[in-house]
Amino acid sequence: MIHLHHGIQFIDGTARATEDAVVIEDRFELLLNDRPVTEMVASRDQLRELGAGYLICEGIVKNVDSVTVDGDRIFACSPSVCDLVQVKREIGSSGGMSYLSDLPQQESDIRLTPDDVIAVTREIETELWRKTGGVHCSVLFCEGRLIRKSSDVGRHNTVDKLVGYAVLNGIDLSRCVIGCTGRQPAGMVRKYARAGIPVVISRAASTDKGIATAESAGITLVGFSRGDRFTVYTHPERISGLLPTAP
Repeated sequence: MIHLHHGIQFIDGTARATEDAVVIEDRFELLLNDRPVTEMVASRDQLRELGAGYLICEGIVKNVDSVTVDGDRIFACSPSVCDLVQVKREIGSSGGMSYLSDLPQQESDIRLTPDDVIAVTREIETELWRKTGGVHCSVLFCEGRLIRKSSDVGRHNTVDKLVGYAVLNGIDLSRCVIGCTGRQPAGMVRKYARAGIPVVISRAASTDKGIATAESAGITLVGFSRGDRFTVYTHPERISGLLPTAP
């Protein structure tokens, strides 16, 4: 997961030798029912979850029966596969391939308080992030409890890993909240919609299309969540006690 790399650090006018922990970037091939789907740049952990979550979040399958990992290849099995040839695709803001399809409407009656938002935000870090500063982090909360954390060189991978964990362990994602470090363009928000996640809390910004996608998909999107402050962009009815004042 990490590599110690020598460098020269410059602080307050002085240069000195240093040894930094640097995150390792790997490449994997994902296969579905023994057919190649995509190649993924990712961190080498939670690979079963990554494979399952990617397939769900991109709308390629509705469920996953099993996932195995053999070296740099991730093998997933599912009886429900869309016709990938007919599905439109685009290059996402992170440079990866994203699939375009109609998004389901999120109708979860989940409710949070401002304190809940702050509590989720407080957990959005991992040991790998603290050591390297070179990964994104995401967290999965369900019924107010922290269920799982993930780290990866790609922000989209952290979400795939959490969704994959939930799918492989029978967790109802309509009762869950995801918190993450990364910004929220449309491609990220589409992942939550396909996975059935009603609330997303990010420490970072959103794009205009990310907000528009969350609005149309029925997702409560929270951005700039840091310390005791946050901004709710869409569907604020899921967060109690919000009485806005004029800007």
